[in-house]
Amino acid sequence: MAADASATGPEGQKLTVSKATGLDGAGETVTVTGSGYNVEKGVYVAFCVDNGAGKTPTPCVGGVDMSGESGASVWVSSNPPSYGEGLAEPYKGSGHEGSFSVRLKVRAKDANTDCAKSGVTCAVITRNDHTRGGDQSQTVRIPVTFGGAAASDGATASAAPGATSGSGSAGAGTSGSGATGGADAGSGSGDGAEAPKGPLASTGSGVALPLGLTAAGLVVAGAGAWSVARRRRRAGAEAAQA
Repeated sequence: MAADASATGPEGQKLTVSKATGLDGAGETVTVTGSGYNVEKGVYVAFCVDNGAGKTPTPCVGGVDMSGESGASVWVSSNPPSYGEGLAEPYKGSGHEGSFSVRLKVRAKDANTDCAKSGVTCAVITRNDHTRGGDQSQTVRIPVTFGGAAASDGATASAAPGATSGSGSAGAGTSGSGATGGADAGSGSGDGAEAPKGPLASTGSGVALPLGLTAAGLVVAGAGAWSVARRRRRAGAEAAQA
């Protein structure tokens, strides 16, 4: 069983991913858990290019999936704008003790980004959502590598210096603690982790937008689409209960 990997954020947040090495480049589902987050600030959980300390991880593999059904990213927020209600996954806990457990589908590349390319480092990340776009206080990164065909195409997405998984550590303040729910590709269950949801990340979506638009841009471009997606989800739930 693959070991998990963890990293610590700038305000003591802890982020853990159930598997971070040798992932299937075609797509593999992992469990991502977080604790110690400020519930007043929503975050995106996604797989993105790591541009280094102090810089926003971007672009992300996928765009903004308004349907929230691709599994490529998750929006976690306890107080989203009105158009995000019913789509964002709320934190558990309060204050600076917010936590979450979600499932994320990680793949090596999409039409715009190739994380298996030599010199490119990609990571499972959290970062504050579009309502606090310049705030890096909840940016946490766990570098990911790929195996198989993705690795043979050039190089794996390289881990940051000092980053390890399992019983080791990932740089200052980071740690690993053995597999926690090890959610591999195609698995439909984990350690209580919920299915991916949130208005994020999927190339191929007719309403896909780059992850990381400004708040104003998202309000203009996304509110209507999110509203439609929310109505569709509610309609589906009502039909299932009929």
